[in-house]
Amino acid sequence: MPTIALTSNLAWNPLDRLQAFQLVLVSTCRSISPTNTILQRKCQPKLLSSKFRLHCQLKTEEMQIRKCSPFLESLFLSSDGVVASREWKTVPDIWRSSAEKFGDRVALVDPYHDPPSTMTYKQLEQDILDFSEGLRVIGVKPAEKLAFFADNSCRWLVADQGIMATGAINVVRGSRSSVEELLQIYNHSESVALVVDNPEFFNRIAETLCSQAAVRFVILVWGDKSCCTSEVLEGLPVYNYKDIIALGRESRMCLLDSHDARQHYIYEAISSDDVATIMYTSGTTGNPKGVMLTHKNLLHQINNLWDIVPAEPGDRFLSMLPTWHAYERASEYFIFTYGIELVYTTVKYLKEDLRRYQPNYLVSVPLVLETLYNGIQKQISTSSTARKLVALFFIKISLTYMDVKRIYEGKCLTKSQKQCSFLVAAFDWLWARTISLILWPLHMLAKKLVYNKIQTAIGISKAGISGGGSLPSHVDRFFEAIDVKVQNGYGLTESSPVAVCRIPSCNVLGSVGHPIRHTEIRVVDFETGDVLPPGSKGIVEIKGPQVMKGYYKNESATKNALNEGGWLNTGDIGWIAPSHSLGRSRRCGGMVVLEGRAKDTIVLSTGENVEPSELEEAAMRSSLIQQIVVIGQDQRRLGAIIVPNKDEILATGKMSIIGADSSELSKENMTALLREELRKWTSQCSFHIGPILVIDEPFTIDNGLVTPTMKIRRDKVVAQYKLQIENLYK
Repeated sequence: MPTIALTSNLAWNPLDRLQAFQLVLVSTCRSISPTNTILQRKCQPKLLSSKFRLHCQLKTEEMQIRKCSPFLESLFLSSDGVVASREWKTVPDIWRSSAEKFGDRVALVDPYHDPPSTMTYKQLEQDILDFSEGLRVIGVKPAEKLAFFADNSCRWLVADQGIMATGAINVVRGSRSSVEELLQIYNHSESVALVVDNPEFFNRIAETLCSQAAVRFVILVWGDKSCCTSEVLEGLPVYNYKDIIALGRESRMCLLDSHDARQHYIYEAISSDDVATIMYTSGTTGNPKGVMLTHKNLLHQINNLWDIVPAEPGDRFLSMLPTWHAYERASEYFIFTYGIELVYTTVKYLKEDLRRYQPNYLVSVPLVLETLYNGIQKQISTSSTARKLVALFFIKISLTYMDVKRIYEGKCLTKSQKQCSFLVAAFDWLWARTISLILWPLHMLAKKLVYNKIQTAIGISKAGISGGGSLPSHVDRFFEAIDVKVQNGYGLTESSPVAVCRIPSCNVLGSVGHPIRHTEIRVVDFETGDVLPPGSKGIVEIKGPQVMKGYYKNESATKNALNEGGWLNTGDIGWIAPSHSLGRSRRCGGMVVLEGRAKDTIVLSTGENVEPSELEEAAMRSSLIQQIVVIGQDQRRLGAIIVPNKDEILATGKMSIIGADSSELSKENMTALLREELRKWTSQCSFHIGPILVIDEPFTIDNGLVTPTMKIRRDKVVAQYKLQIENLYK
């Protein structure tokens, strides 16, 4: 055991000398100890005449590292000598700024949980601080992964940000995923504990997860612990949301009130380059991969989405997309920095809540806008003959008006790099301007008589933001015609996600807009990887601060997705509009246009490449078709798997499709009817569909044929109906 001997002839009290020595020793050891320990000495002074010797016993005490968001918890960092900053370095830092600016303004409305909740910005900040501290109390360490399997709610946001604020990493997924998928995500991510939506969901996954994975504890976001399955809980700590909040609040009060309590920790700032979350891709092909997003990735979205959505304090957003998905998640983080009110809804209550809350903005996927479009069309078609004819007349006028308006505004897309002459451009502008002036009074009359009623029914007074899939052109044109602004955007989970979006001042239909700030887009050749000029079709690549750190524990996939220059291969096919100074396309330069997924491309036995999205989009304009997947890989011609809309087929009044002695639809006659519909709606497409397979069961999340973000899993659909497809082509 080490002994430290000090000799002195100084005429002062040796106990004073001892105390001074202890202070110096503790301070020195704290600064140099590589193992983050404090060396405490218990000393007995032994006086030898005018000299004294100290015999010291060494005792080590582990110091806990406490990671903090630099601005959110700047008080603790400052007390440990770390320079605090008001600049956002991590995502949780935004909550202190928002609480200071917007205080008692309502941030969240959650009407469909028990109890229904409304939270102000101050309450939101305090709950996030309490939840994060509660996690520390129960032993969560920085950089540990917590599997967070839950759905939209105000508590989801608190738990998500609470985990991030500790320096831990949340691994997110929704409750509708299969048990097998959740188990794979939990084990692959090396999660140490489980945060789940409610007892019912936990009971569904408990036996599998607890028997095949190491779970340190469970936290219920909603519900009562007593409702959990008792068989698997032996020795497993279970906390509910209020438990964590209460533990955190008590610990925070102790730390804030007691300087000595704060001395038990070494305080460090979370870095912007630290991983904030791991988000597993939806997996439309193959197993999902864990996308590692850093605080820096997500802060890029928070700092740069205002150009797309110029939100103002008091604006109201309606949220119905999965909050764990990158698109909804980044949107929510961003809008909370502008003092908005977010209302959580569900697919079931969407129509009612649009009317009830009259949101300024709706963040959605194309399917939501298609549903609204179909609802409006159905309402028009079931109106009286006079009302129907008036509505259809006005809509046709407005569609024409918007078409010519795009011409004189220079918002017509083209792949051609050739620019027209000044005289041609001038004549074109004059013609389009004249026609628009003639149609303008009728368009304004239509707004007053028809469109205002539609807008009241669906709200969305400022814009609907569409992403996460291809927006059908007829839906895009329709909403433009009735003066409901729809801004289409594009991105991937791997780009946090937004890379490109149409902005309010230049909303060019058919495109996904310009790259957002600090983002570069290029198009490269399929085979050589050479950069292609504007107007040429190839693979779209993205570069910017929002591009992921990589795939978790998947170096080969990371190398395939990210090249050495930091460019992300999206796997999407598209082109960039050439720049023109004159004519119909003068405002379209640099716009990105997408044409489908490279992996979705169907190669026929004739060698022709077909992008199925064009045909599927055209076919979905038929009200008789509920879902469709175009097939034909390695075949001589294309085919399709179709889920019919039986209610609409019956409503057509074509009774010939009903069996003579049965109310069931005749499969043969229905197939003939659907084939006729396909010919009608896809006649203008480059390719045509031959044989079709009509099936009764829709593609859903529950049967595994649709991702949680409502994308059809093509490979799984084809695999499930493999035998029927083979017979179809025989």
